[in-house]
Amino acid sequence: MSLSRTLHLLPRSTIVARRSFSTTAPAFVKAGDPVPDIDLVEGSPGNKVNLSKELQGKGLIVGVPAAFSPACSASHIPGYLNSASLKEAGKVFVVSVNDPFVMKAWGATLDPMNKSGIRFLGDPDAKFTEALDLSFESASIFGNNRSKRYALKVENGKVKEAFVEPDNTGVDVSTADKVLH
Repeated sequence: MSLSRTLHLLPRSTIVARRSFSTTAPAFVKAGDPVPDIDLVEGSPGNKVNLSKELQGKGLIVGVPAAFSPACSASHIPGYLNSASLKEAGKVFVVSVNDPFVMKAWGATLDPMNKSGIRFLGDPDAKFTEALDLSFESASIFGNNRSKRYALKVENGKVKEAFVEPDNTGVDVSTADKVLH
């Protein structure tokens, strides 16, 4: 008996959606894409920051899965904070699917005197992250979907280069050493 005839015989409540399989590469953000015109928050919910407007010159967006997580706090962001090449990057922003209060506290913990000039922004509803096609299912670890780890070199509101971790959370292709070369 064919699959379509078998499905026809089953009660509607037992039919489940079919999972699609694709061999094409994911459609992550890439060179030439515009920075999404979506507000993020800095320090408090009322302090909106729009990176498509902020990054009209040279800049860098560093995306992380979670503020205060071990890899983000111990190596990924400190690599940027301690890089001699940071000043040449232009305006630098760290973005995470967190609220603005968490991002403010995390920034104050990592760079208490704000010597680096790096700004820490929250993407509480993940709209910015989703617009970049960089969210991943992580509810079992973080309680909700989060951002893949990435770095985007930006010039005049457009992505010049994208460095996206292939396993979502690793610290390899998006490190300061590889991005700020």
